[in-house]
Amino acid sequence: MGAARLLAKGWIVFCLYVGALALGGGQHVIASAGAGGTILVCLLLFGAMGILFIAGYGMSSAHFHPPLLARLKASAMLPGFTELVFIAFALIVLLVQLFAVSAQPDGAPVAGLESAIRFGVFGQRALETALAQCGLNSGRLFVSAVAWTLALILLGSALSRIRLAATLVRFERKRRPETLGAQPLAFALGLVAVAGIQLLFMGTGYTLLPCRALGALFGDAMIAIGPLMLAYLIVAALTNLLALGPEA
Repeated sequence: MGAARLLAKGWIVFCLYVGALALGGGQHVIASAGAGGTILVCLLLFGAMGILFIAGYGMSSAHFHPPLLARLKASAMLPGFTELVFIAFALIVLLVQLFAVSAQPDGAPVAGLESAIRFGVFGQRALETALAQCGLNSGRLFVSAVAWTLALILLGSALSRIRLAATLVRFERKRRPETLGAQPLAFALGLVAVAGIQLLFMGTGYTLLPCRALGALFGDAMIAIGPLMLAYLIVAALTNLLALGPEA
């Protein structure tokens, strides 16, 4: 749950999701024969740029530099249960979003899901207002409802194992101390999580985005993968906070 690791995970997830959405032919993307290669090149360059800066931050601020082979262990490369659930849910949201491009979902189940999320998530109401003002929908409300539903499931599942995760974080810090320090990292993650709740769950971010950005790739990714990333961030913040205690 280190800062560099979280930044790298978030950047990779965002780049891969936006790239997959563009390759799949988003609502704003005109598919062509040569568009795939251009999108892949942009994705690789954009992703590598961010990973380079994050890796430079992690290496330059580390207290010690273990050998490279010692850091590249199979256990460190494999995702945990929460990460696997996140990947599965992200793929589901991506498929739903690509399906909503060609056929706008409709019917009683769709309306029921949207109404339930509208009741429990303030951001859904703000998104509905923003989309109405911009003349945009095309299934975006349904995609947002599915994303928030899966995000809440992910959050509940991860919170049920949060004490075990906090214990693992404490053990890891004994072998490799955190660069920022345990308390500053927990404070920074909590601050970012609160900002994310205000922007997405409360819906401030949807109202701040102009119509052109809301209907572009960034807006679609924010609507779809944003709730899942917020849920993972909240879990990371709470895990680091519990890891500060002596009985985590």
